Amino acid sequence: MSVAGFPLVLAPVAAVVLLTVALRPRAADTVAPRRLAVVRAALATGVFAVLTVEVLGGLRLLTPVAFGVAWLLFVAGCAVAVRWRRRLDAAASSASAAEATAPEAARSASDRSASTGDAAGSAAGWRDTISGFWRTASRGERLLAGTIGGLLLIELLIALLAAPNNFDSQTYHLPKVERWVAQGDLAFWATAIHRQVTIPPGAEYLLLHLRLFTGGDALYNLVQWAGGVGCLLAVARVTAQLGGSRRAQLLAAFVLATTPMVTLQATSTQTDLVCAAWVACAATLALDGLRRRAGLGELLALGAATGLTALTKTSGLLAVGPLLVLWGLGQLRLAYADRPAARRRAPVGRIARTVGASALIIIVAALVVGPFLGRVYAEFGHPLGPERLRESVPMERHDPPSVLVNALRIGHTALDTPLAPLRSATADAIAGLADLIGVDPQDRAITFGQEIFPVPSWYPDEDRVAFPLAGALALIGAGAALFRPGRISSGAAGVLRAYALVMVLAVVLHTAMIKWQPWGNRLVLYALAASVPLAGLWLDALFRRAGSRSGAGRGRRPIAVTLAVTVLATCALAGVLAVSYGFPRRLVGAGSVFTTAEWEQRFLRRPQWAEEYRWAADAVRAADAQRIGLSQRNDDWEYPWWLLLRDADGRPPELFALQSVLDDRPPADPAALDAIVCVNSRRLCADLVPPGWRFEFRDHVGYALPADR
Repeated sequence: MSVAGFPLVLAPVAAVVLLTVALRPRAADTVAPRRLAVVRAALATGVFAVLTVEVLGGLRLLTPVAFGVAWLLFVAGCAVAVRWRRRLDAAASSASAAEATAPEAARSASDRSASTGDAAGSAAGWRDTISGFWRTASRGERLLAGTIGGLLLIELLIALLAAPNNFDSQTYHLPKVERWVAQGDLAFWATAIHRQVTIPPGAEYLLLHLRLFTGGDALYNLVQWAGGVGCLLAVARVTAQLGGSRRAQLLAAFVLATTPMVTLQATSTQTDLVCAAWVACAATLALDGLRRRAGLGELLALGAATGLTALTKTSGLLAVGPLLVLWGLGQLRLAYADRPAARRRAPVGRIARTVGASALIIIVAALVVGPFLGRVYAEFGHPLGPERLRESVPMERHDPPSVLVNALRIGHTALDTPLAPLRSATADAIAGLADLIGVDPQDRAITFGQEIFPVPSWYPDEDRVAFPLAGALALIGAGAALFRPGRISSGAAGVLRAYALVMVLAVVLHTAMIKWQPWGNRLVLYALAASVPLAGLWLDALFRRAGSRSGAGRGRRPIAVTLAVTVLATCALAGVLAVSYGFPRRLVGAGSVFTTAEWEQRFLRRPQWAEEYRWAADAVRAADAQRIGLSQRNDDWEYPWWLLLRDADGRPPELFALQSVLDDRPPADPAALDAIVCVNSRRLCADLVPPGWRFEFRDHVGYALPADR
């Protein structure tokens, strides 16, 4: 890690802290104001990080110095914003004091401090909030909070100790970061792995900052960990906005925090948890729009959440889209309700304002994601990329029977359990229904690649682990919110039902748009995170009704409550087991982050490749090769070459693809290179080796060098 760049790693943290103070809400009746301030600060910092990459990339200045200057200026601007906010608050406080009696002014100031916090004492406000919670919380609430905090700390430890070893990251997430550093810009390049240029790069943009500041990938896992923390904060606030008590908020956060897919991804360089965090931010901002007319700040924040979601994972828009529709309907309702009764027939001006506000959200989102989509369109003639990408993941059939079968298969994989007989029985039932309605459950038009349904997904693997407990609770909570919202949240029944309907619509859209695939559980993580507040509200209502029973029933918990407690205990056990034994990063057992060397950690999914990569790289370095060709296919690992073939001073190697799926970017000529390295296909590589070169290939990896080297 670069010692000089390490202080700059703290710049994003400092920016979020300062913006949390500067952007805290002013309205005294704001729900969970501190959490809203964190959401706003995270969105502002995320947009700055993205636009910094786009602007400096356009100027061919993807360098540590340029990024360092940009962040120092941004942090300085955040500090100025804090001072400006303090002056506004002081002026408002003075004006209030001049208009009120001393007791009333003191009470008003106290109320404002309780709801928004004092700028000078923001950290103290958080500390007082935590200590106040611990004094007033019940034993159960303390247990919930302690479990969440403990899991986050363990995940942080693993994230810091573990080397990045996610499969997709080795193939395309991390190679694209290295390519940007090597090029100094964001221009596309010849590659055999189309996902390096066609998949939205929002999370990788965030990784690029860490790469430039530290010179390596030691802190990469922290991006997803931070995404997990942000997701929990936003989910808890959504629960509060839907009328949930403190216990309901803790229950929602607990269910999400103990979900194995979350605990495993929080230590990974995948991108699904980052996407889920942006979707959760959009959800909490959209719900604010049901209570009051949105100002400029709220519109900018919603646009930022939408754009960051689209730039990270476009599937997240399947939830953000319905949320924006809900927000728009809420704004129109408020526009109509604010009019005097005699003039409610034609609130044209306020409707126009809502339309204009919606347009501003789209403009801000386009500002964030537009540059990337523009490059994709210029390269492939379509903003969603080449035809092979548009046909591989999205559904190619949308008739109701096909969508139904796809939804059942996605649900089966998401709710999988270790009970093999249950898995087989439900899979057979789905196949039988598919046959009955005339749909092939293995139809390529509704199934990714050559995959075959069903597959076991219960094992705690970051790419495919199921979430039967959290998923079932979310489904039950959604059903209760739709049909009996008053029993869950009597004060916000209408909003609760509307939100549940939006979550159901998001899941329906996902199953109608995304093909079933074995690792599809991580693709739907955004919908699970946004739906978990419904689970927390339902569980809280269950416990509340049990606690209010009178007479003989008071001492006997209903069977449903006992079952709920058992489910929560099982959730906790699942979360602990996932961080302890989950794959490919675990605390104990074979492959533990404490006992496994860094290089071996990177190859836990393919341990047989580790030594062969080193063998080939040693031979190429010994030959003093500078221009190195890559022979690989769409799913091969490219990232190890970027690590092994760096110069002694850390400069990236000159790597050239020998196969290219980009029509306008031809592959390199092997004869013009100094060496060739190959992965997985001896025959594919041998066909590229120029006559007279020396060619060596072991079981999985090989290299070729000119005879004179």
